[in-house]
Amino acid sequence: MTGSLAAAASAAAVHAAPATTTMAAAGVQRAAWLLLAFPIAAAVVLLLGGRRTDRWGHLVGVAMPLAAFVYGVIAFFAMLGYPAAQRSRDLQVYSWIAVGAFKANVGLQLDQLSISFVLLITGVGSLILIFAVGYMASDPDRRRFFGYMNLFLAAMLLLVLADNYLLLYAGWEGVGLASYLLIGFWQFKPAAAVAAKKAFIANRVGDAGLSLGIMLMFATFGTVTFGGVFYRPGSAGSGVLTAIGLLLLLGACGKSAQLPLQSWLLDAMEGPTPVSALIHAATMVTAGVYLIVRSAPIFNLSPNARLAVTVVGAATLLFGAIIGCAKDDIKKALAMSQIGYMTLAAGLGPAGYVFAIAHLIAHGFFKAGLFLGAGSVKHEMNDEVDMRRFGGLRTVMPITFTTFTFGYLAIIGVPPFSGFFTKDPIIEAAFDKGGTSGAILGGAALLGAGITAFYMTRVMFMTFAGERRWDDSVHPHEAPPVMTSPMVVLAAVPHHRAAVRELPRPGHRGPADLARPVDRAGHRDLGARPRGRGPGLGDVRTTGPGPRCRAARKLSRRRRPEGSVRRRVQRVGADAARPVADQAVGVLRQPGRGRPGEHPGRHRGRYLGEDAPGADRLRPFLCPVHVRRRGAPRRGAPPGADLVRRQTP
Repeated sequence: MTGSLAAAASAAAVHAAPATTTMAAAGVQRAAWLLLAFPIAAAVVLLLGGRRTDRWGHLVGVAMPLAAFVYGVIAFFAMLGYPAAQRSRDLQVYSWIAVGAFKANVGLQLDQLSISFVLLITGVGSLILIFAVGYMASDPDRRRFFGYMNLFLAAMLLLVLADNYLLLYAGWEGVGLASYLLIGFWQFKPAAAVAAKKAFIANRVGDAGLSLGIMLMFATFGTVTFGGVFYRPGSAGSGVLTAIGLLLLLGACGKSAQLPLQSWLLDAMEGPTPVSALIHAATMVTAGVYLIVRSAPIFNLSPNARLAVTVVGAATLLFGAIIGCAKDDIKKALAMSQIGYMTLAAGLGPAGYVFAIAHLIAHGFFKAGLFLGAGSVKHEMNDEVDMRRFGGLRTVMPITFTTFTFGYLAIIGVPPFSGFFTKDPIIEAAFDKGGTSGAILGGAALLGAGITAFYMTRVMFMTFAGERRWDDSVHPHEAPPVMTSPMVVLAAVPHHRAAVRELPRPGHRGPADLARPVDRAGHRDLGARPRGRGPGLGDVRTTGPGPRCRAARKLSRRRRPEGSVRRRVQRVGADAARPVADQAVGVLRQPGRGRPGEHPGRHRGRYLGEDAPGADRLRPFLCPVHVRRRGAPRRGAPPGADLVRRQTP
């Protein structure tokens, strides 16, 4: 867009009334309340249903957001059937507050902006929840986790669907409460509890700014509805409009982690990885951008407020990119990068609003894919997040590597990926602003893009390339399909549809895996050693406890029938291993710990207690990482957990 076109668009937006007219909802849009009802119902059932819902609670937690997404798609196509000037529809649910001349209703507004957020929140949110089914499979409080996640989605949907600032503020506070509960979900960890409190307090500062801005609106315009404020912003003085704009910006800084209220975002990575993905991709940090774009008529009349927004956005994107270069924690390296671009674009006025929302939607897909990829790596690396202990994971986690690569190419803006088509226009619009400010803002955006490419390449190489730097007790392999499927969708749909044909099959570890001999049961022979794949069981020495431990580690990486377990252990050749193999098969046949012919890996989350028959004889055979004394918690389990060995595939 040229400078003259941008100036003309800005002038038209300042002096003309809004081109669209909000009309009453009709047809299928009269059921818009279902968008809130689905996740709220799931949260109520899961949080109030108690332990009786543990077995099927996660299914309800996934089904309700999916139902909301389906309705959102239907409402979207219904909206496309209206003329462009009639696509803003309002649904009055009930009268909320009526005091004298002041009235506040619970009303939902469906327009182009809100429906875009609805599809992003419910679509990407549902994929993240599907991933969480596998990620949180062994957590005893998984039901409560899904209840909090649905509460999070409901609060964010209320925020973007509200037709007045007071109802928007209710959703705004709901998002803050849900984020506090989810960041501190593992509150037995001191770091998680402190991170939750830090996020809550930092957001209170921003929320105070938003509440003061709403009060100033009511004092100035006598109403807090969007229609009442947006159709007569010129009745207020420039100083009042600037004050309202700056207060709204303060609220956006808190929720979207912009300078100077960005400090909580890195600590928020202490929460479960699905929470980090949802916060960054579809909910909390995008709320500030939504608030600024929704309040466009106010910012259009306040150049000073817009300038402050652009300065905050440019400073945050540079600050976040530089921080990403210094972090060895894979989640923290991904945390602060792109929201600053959206804030910068939103501050450029009418020329940048569309670019801000376009980048926000594209960012929701590739950032969710990146975080889910990081969660897959963390899940298979025994909760390790230090990239200095990764390396070489592309061969053992091929699906995660492929999907992460798509997100990496998108975030650094390589064509034909989505980031190229949404980030470059923001940089161009910043330069097109003209003058010294345009050069500074455009230069900052361009420099930030270069730094982002550097630190994301660093993340890629430290995690998936180079030598393997993990401990011998760690046995990474590809995540289960319930976790990889959402990653494939997030990578393939917005970036390249042909990517699905290139993804390896689940469980496939690369071309060398196909060269292994197959036994009569159809399993790859662990004793064979393809070139370049390291020693097999047949090459392991048979003396001392170490070889038996290494053999057990190799056995634990594959699902094998119990007869195959006995054959592979006896192949080691140690006399002491033969009775141990018989004892292991006997334990597998105990009620509740597997059926004959099944490896314990098929029963993920079951444990071998100290009081199990033969546990003392089995302990020398097990890996140290799989053995824990009573009261020693594993990562992600509360202190005092009575666990000895975790059965992993």
